[in-house]
Amino acid sequence: MSPLVSIIMGSTSDLPVMEKAAQFLDDMEVPFEMNALSAHRTPSEVERFAKEAEGRGLKVIIAAAGMAAALPGVIAAQTTLPVIGVPIKGMLDGLDALLSIVQMPPGIPVATVGVNGAQNAAVLACEMLALTDPTLAERMHAYKDGLSAKIVKANQALAEVTYKFRVPSSLSI
Repeated sequence: MSPLVSIIMGSTSDLPVMEKAAQFLDDMEVPFEMNALSAHRTPSEVERFAKEAEGRGLKVIIAAAGMAAALPGVIAAQTTLPVIGVPIKGMLDGLDALLSIVQMPPGIPVATVGVNGAQNAAVLACEMLALTDPTLAERMHAYKDGLSAKIVKANQALAEVTYKFRVPSSLSI
C-alpha cells in the first residue's frame, strides 16, 4: 500500500491538531503518510520531499504550520500536486499563520482551511481523490449524509427542550 496523501507538519507539536486529519483519512480508508519537516530548520529535506512527492505516487499534500507558516507555500512552490494548508493556532490566535498561508503569489496556490482545521483539510483531500475513485466517492457521500442526519437528530432533541416562553418552531427539517 502506497500513500496517496501526505500530512506534513512543521513540528510534532502540531500533532494534536493534525491527528484529526489522520483519523479522517484512516476512517475513509485512504493510505497516508505523516512526517514533520520544517521550512526553516530542514529546508533541504522539504525541497527533496516536494520534488519527489509526485514520483512517489502522492496525490495531495496537507501541510500544517504556525507563526510564519512558510511550509505549505514552500512545498507548493516545488510541486504541481495540490497543497492544502492548515494554519496552526499559536501566536495571534493563528491569524499570523492563516494570513501567511493564504497570501501566496500568483501561480503558487495553497488551498487553505480554517485555523486548526485539519479535519476539513482531510475532507477536502478526500473530495479531490474521490473525483477518480468511485468507492471513496461513495464513502464521502455517506459521510456527508451522516452530517445531515446528526443535525436532524440534534434538532429533534432540541425540540424537547422546554422554556416558559418558548414558542414551537414552524421550521421542519
